[in-house]
Amino acid sequence: MTTGDERAIDQHGASGRVALTGQLACSSAAEQDTVLRHLPLHIELSWNEPGCLVFEVRPTVDPFVWQVDEEFTDAEAFAAHQDRVRQSAWGRATAGIERRYTFEGGDESFITRRDSS
Repeated sequence: MTTGDERAIDQHGASGRVALTGQLACSSAAEQDTVLRHLPLHIELSWNEPGCLVFEVRPTVDPFVWQVDEEFTDAEAFAAHQDRVRQSAWGRATAGIERRYTFEGGDESFITRRDSS
């Protein structure tokens, strides 16, 4: 996630909420396959986390790019989500895939970094 703009965007203007929006961008068919294999469980687990208000990962017109929109009740819930992601099969399998995210609320250091993107 070291590429792209990480400036804040508040999707709802609500105090305390943490929002992340942007794109997950694959550079190959192999990365695309990894996303397709791991995404359903990642979405399910994310929706089941305390404080998750929005968690959408949708394909775009480019089959290698997904639109990502997340919102959590507060920075603590978002940090817990990021901690879980780092430990998960999704986090390990997609570690090298480029993220182009913007962020609002809390501390940007919570965002899982992808240095190899």
